[in-house]
Amino acid sequence: MKTELKLAVVTSLFVSGCASVPMQSAETSEMVKTFSPPSDGNAGLYIYRSGSFGGALKKDVWVDGRCVGETAPNVFFHEEVEAGVEHRISTESEFSPNDLAVTTESGKNYFVRQYIKVGLLVGGAGLEVVDEEKGRMEVAKLKLAKKGSCSK
Repeated sequence: MKTELKLAVVTSLFVSGCASVPMQSAETSEMVKTFSPPSDGNAGLYIYRSGSFGGALKKDVWVDGRCVGETAPNVFFHEEVEAGVEHRISTESEFSPNDLAVTTESGKNYFVRQYIKVGLLVGGAGLEVVDEEKGRMEVAKLKLAKKGSCSK
């Protein structure tokens, strides 16, 4: 009986509710979605979460150990980072952070998708780099979240 109850709770977290986070204005969001080249010596980094799976969950995102903010379904963040170095993008998961290393080139935009995955007790999150064409198409449908504090 306890196992069935735990399963029901976990399932409801993935399919019900919808977490929300503070958002930027629609004008700012549209401006960032023009995908302009980053400033000299920098690379653009778009971190996004699309879809409604795990809609009740918010997940922290960090770049190089600095909090970017919490994600919710169908939001993205945009950062400019120093080019020519490896950057560590991290997200919280069920038991420990998941990290992704991305080495950037000057003048390029990079797209990192955060996805929710089933966990033992609560949902976790993973990260993957997607190609620019797919990233642009997906981010174009999303809204820009305000950068803010992480839960941890």
